[in-house]
Amino acid sequence: MNRALTLCLFALALAGCAGSGGPGGGSADLKTASDQTAADKRASIRLQLAVGYFQDGKMEVALDEVKQAIAISPDFADAHGVRALIYDRMGEEKLADESFQRALRLAPRNPELANNYGSFLCQHNRGAQGIPYFESALKNPTYQSPVKALINAGSCSVKMKNYEAAERYLLDALRYEPDYPATNAALARVYYERRDLQRAGFFINRVKADAKLDSLSAEVLWLAVRIDRKLGDKASEASMATMLRRHHPGSPEYAALQRGAFDE
Repeated sequence: MNRALTLCLFALALAGCAGSGGPGGGSADLKTASDQTAADKRASIRLQLAVGYFQDGKMEVALDEVKQAIAISPDFADAHGVRALIYDRMGEEKLADESFQRALRLAPRNPELANNYGSFLCQHNRGAQGIPYFESALKNPTYQSPVKALINAGSCSVKMKNYEAAERYLLDALRYEPDYPATNAALARVYYERRDLQRAGFFINRVKADAKLDSLSAEVLWLAVRIDRKLGDKASEASMATMLRRHHPGSPEYAALQRGAFDE
């Protein structure tokens, strides 16, 4: 789920965004398309190339392209944000953090950058620092996709075992996209942890109905196995266990299934 959430910033880059996160984003005024200079357009092209290489898994080439975008337009906030994602994928946490902070100094009102930085912080076990960035994105009236920040905040709260906050964020996300599997899976996890098995079963069944089962992560399949087991649904439990074995045989979740560690 977290890789998909990085695409929100990529959407800005691919559009050649000239808003608060575009080239010249450090200006006090909001930039629009007509404000783009020839240099800005060259920087946007370099950033688009960087995004393409990132998506192809060519991290070093992607990094080189985004560095060229920044050399052309040093205040290009989106370029610093994409560089942060590249550094993170390369395992360079400190450099990624510095790039995110640079991007947000240049474009403090950019909700996509705030959402991505919050997600980064949560992934690196700094969830308490990440939640305020999700809140900042959600409070921004220009944010066109608040469901992403709600899901991220909910997932981050689950990771911190703050299930009350997680439930609040995720139920809000559900109002935007009722059938989104990631939201339903996260709610199933919330209710499973709170021992509300009927609600956990309701939401995991929505995941089964709306998602391609062979695309589900090991974590979600293992959650489904445990919920089905608690509810006594032997047929579904066996089916989910088979999917886990077939698609994630080397995962910690499948190892737990083999040990019979249903309550770990």
